[in-house]
Amino acid sequence: MASLDDLKKRIASVKSTQKITKAMKMVAAAKLRRAQESAEKGRPYSEKMNNVILNLSNGISDKENAPKLLSGTGQEKTHLCVVMTSDRGLCGGFNSNIIKKAKSYFVKILDEGKELKIITVGSKGNDQLKRVYGDKIIENISFKESKNANYFDADKVGKMAIEKFEAGEFDVCTIFYNQFKNVITQIPQAQQIIPLNNEGEENSSEESYEFEPDEDEILSNLLPKNISTQIFKAMLENSASEQGSRMSAMDNATRNAGEMVDKLTIEYNRSRQAAITKELIEIISGAESL
Repeated sequence: MASLDDLKKRIASVKSTQKITKAMKMVAAAKLRRAQESAEKGRPYSEKMNNVILNLSNGISDKENAPKLLSGTGQEKTHLCVVMTSDRGLCGGFNSNIIKKAKSYFVKILDEGKELKIITVGSKGNDQLKRVYGDKIIENISFKESKNANYFDADKVGKMAIEKFEAGEFDVCTIFYNQFKNVITQIPQAQQIIPLNNEGEENSSEESYEFEPDEDEILSNLLPKNISTQIFKAMLENSASEQGSRMSAMDNATRNAGEMVDKLTIEYNRSRQAAITKELIEIISGAESL
């Protein structure tokens, strides 16, 4: 059995940890409000841009000479996966859920005999993936110095992907991130951004538009911006998901610390009571022997 002094030190240590987790929960809650608002505002813009591009692509007469970012290379031999995680830990299963989604995709690609290349955005994803897929990681990007998700950082990733695509380094690019639903639920996503996935075509507007200049010229300018926009949307979703997951994790940690303090306090009181009882017995026994 632990001594009274040891129990007292453990109680003080757990209470100190509880104060830290409670403070982290409050900080995450404050950041979550801003991150959630940014993510919700970014969704309509990214969806509308996708729909505009799909409408433009429908008006292209010469499909074979369409921009490669839209039509693709005609092959699917090499896949580039951009895995977006956080640079900081203590956020529950936020990073693990993204990695799990990405790994299942990796297994599928490799089983089909295709080549896999990985870009990690965030140190936590790189730390988990390099153990098994270290030889597949071609770039590791960290935005630890950036306080908030911003378009400038997303554009850096987008331009890197476009440069590698134009250099013929891959055929298909997919990004992995967590979509924010609420504090408890974040849904891992795999979104193909190169070439543009036409699965959302049924959601695009059926109205016809006349474009000036022509569709090809607009698409050549709009497609690169759309890639950076989709990456920016993923960063905003990740930011809200990270803070929501951290808030939930720190809330659980604070509650668990409280329960541990209660148990240790009961154990301390019992040990103290036993020690006092023992001393009383020794005093009474000594008095009776006189």
